[in-house]
Amino acid sequence: MVARACLTGAPLALRSSCFLPSLYGNRMGTLQHVYCGFSGLGKIQSSRWFDHPTWASIQNVRAGAFACASAAQTLASSSPDTLQGTAGQVALKKRVVSGVQPTGTIHLGNYLGAIKTWVSLQDLYETFFFVVDLHAITLAHNAEELARATRTSAAIYIACGIDPSKASIFVQSHVQAHSELTWLLSCVTPISWLNKMIQFKEKSRKSGEDVGVGLLTYPLLMASDILLYQSDLVPVGEDQRQHLELTRDVADRVNHLYGGRKWKKLGGRGGRVFKVPEALIPPTGARVMSLTDGMAKMSKSATSDLSRINLLDTPDEIANKIKRCKTDSVIGMEFGNEERPECNNLLAIYQLVSGKTQQEVVEECAEMSWGQFKPVLTEALVMHLHPIQEKYAEVVADPVYLDSILAEGAAKANLIADSTLQNVYNAMGFLPKKKPIAI
Repeated sequence: MVARACLTGAPLALRSSCFLPSLYGNRMGTLQHVYCGFSGLGKIQSSRWFDHPTWASIQNVRAGAFACASAAQTLASSSPDTLQGTAGQVALKKRVVSGVQPTGTIHLGNYLGAIKTWVSLQDLYETFFFVVDLHAITLAHNAEELARATRTSAAIYIACGIDPSKASIFVQSHVQAHSELTWLLSCVTPISWLNKMIQFKEKSRKSGEDVGVGLLTYPLLMASDILLYQSDLVPVGEDQRQHLELTRDVADRVNHLYGGRKWKKLGGRGGRVFKVPEALIPPTGARVMSLTDGMAKMSKSATSDLSRINLLDTPDEIANKIKRCKTDSVIGMEFGNEERPECNNLLAIYQLVSGKTQQEVVEECAEMSWGQFKPVLTEALVMHLHPIQEKYAEVVADPVYLDSILAEGAAKANLIADSTLQNVYNAMGFLPKKKPIAI
């Protein structure tokens, strides 16, 4: 139960917001938004939720509302099944965050391994999906291409089925708290932890002496991406498990150094500055391997474009890549044979894009030769990607619509991120920022 209002005389939605951790509801039409989010405490009739006067009130109190941020943090860190509002009980969904870099082109591996999973998650959790453009500059990048690739990635999210009315879609660099929190975390994280990161070792070996500091510290940016939103769950593959473990270690370290009694003395409640996130493991078989090497993951950075199916590839390009992909000399298709990685990979792709069970795929393809199977796989890929490509064309044809989606997603993300960041600043002992008093 929300026992009392922290801002006497403020609108109900705003007063209740001081105790609630997340934003729920739709952004368009009849809305159920309050600051830090809790649907059911009052409806805002507006075509754009941030046009409502409550939004202006929130902006006025946000900078100095440490007590509200602390209370929101307390509830964000806890896991009650429901909170009781004036309109009845409302379930608190767990929060999930994830993102993909706008480097190269989004390919089948990104889609089947991540984005397709997001589509199902948006109905089960409160979801934040963003284009991680700050991560894209850890290695040399094309400055002229970055903005275009960022918009393309966001459009592909929507084309693949991410619904802006269910999930927040935004650009990482549009939420400044990501960069600020990364600096704060870098000051409390032992460098020995970063030196252990496998991906840093591999990429720095390839880049030589010219490797930037950002390649070493980008796991802390990833930690900021997660911790800013007090995330409950993070979808990860095997190659990202180490980074999530680092995030958990950093969260524990901050909670140990600045949480507990120290945090309570400063006005914080609950003892934890950060929620420690858990891994959300994707379905088995969602790891898509290269078309030219069944032992290597399908990657944007691979030299040859023949190694991957890009989501925007034409039917002819898809047919050519499947025709030329690496196979073996064995007749018949089978799952699970470690000596036939390419066969296992291509069958898994077929299963995922056709929507069939593994048993159905085995019954259909067990006796096929490669010459028979490749056209079947090509047709399934073309049919699966066609509606995505059509939707993508619609989204990019309306840049105003895409910009509005990104702006609304960033606005929602900023509210939660700023609240977390303010708590971290206070916990670490920084002088709170005050607004000038009007004379």
